[in-house]
Amino acid sequence: MTNHETRTSIADHPEKVRMLVLETDEAHPDTESERGSFGDIFDQLFKQAGDKHDPPLGVETVIRFIVENEGGKVPTLDDFKRGELEDIHAILITGSMYDAHGEDEWIVKLVKLIQDLWTERPEMRFSGVCFGHQVLCRALGSTIESTPGEKWELAHTEIKLSPVGEKLFKKSGSIHLHQMHQDHVVNGPSPSTTDLLPEDTPAHVWGSSETTMIQGVYLPKKLFTSQGHLGFDEKMVKRQIEMRVESGGIKDLDQAEAAKKTADMEHDGESVASAILRFFHGDDAL
Repeated sequence: MTNHETRTSIADHPEKVRMLVLETDEAHPDTESERGSFGDIFDQLFKQAGDKHDPPLGVETVIRFIVENEGGKVPTLDDFKRGELEDIHAILITGSMYDAHGEDEWIVKLVKLIQDLWTERPEMRFSGVCFGHQVLCRALGSTIESTPGEKWELAHTEIKLSPVGEKLFKKSGSIHLHQMHQDHVVNGPSPSTTDLLPEDTPAHVWGSSETTMIQGVYLPKKLFTSQGHLGFDEKMVKRQIEMRVESGGIKDLDQAEAAKKTADMEHDGESVASAILRFFHGDDAL
């Protein structure tokens, strides 16, 4: 990323939500030059989904890079009381190479911000992808850790939908998303994991894969997350795998090569983005 200042993309439709994308990593330089930052990619994806919805759903995107040791800054609660963030309706947290269970100062600040906003801005809705999914669950008391055997879940993956997932995505059976993770959410948030959720709060897992039991969490009118990536394309999948092989994160080279061969397969990222956008607009009644 060459520029870490706040950026705003204006919506085309009068009926819109203002979505704050918190970028928790930088895109590969080639991806950056082709498609922009991770926030830009989400902005494009949600606008496409909104344009195809009947009636169209608008989204105005504010983007902030928040990895403080790389030049970013985590917003404070006061930032949401005035200025550009005062009328944010929804927050989406991106994926990251960092561990959502880590104790990096900026991650601890992010967890505290989520908890504060959950209480101070009860109308705000939250979503997150991969790292974002995990850190939101952490903020609500879930345990995040590496999968048994530190096994990676990579590239094109089938996710079997729960009855709630079928209603959210308006699909039956299963969907497919690209995966890029080793950590996972062990137990979903619920009134038993945090005081932030009232006793009668319904907490739903909307889907599971062979490797990861909690592929996403849905709390009505509050939270809608996805472990799988929504906006990855073939080039991005291959680059992300190669980066992790080169860094030593992925050690099973046969798995890496097999995963890269699935990078061009069709996936349901836009359908998931559509469901999250409907959720942001308040259309998530089951």
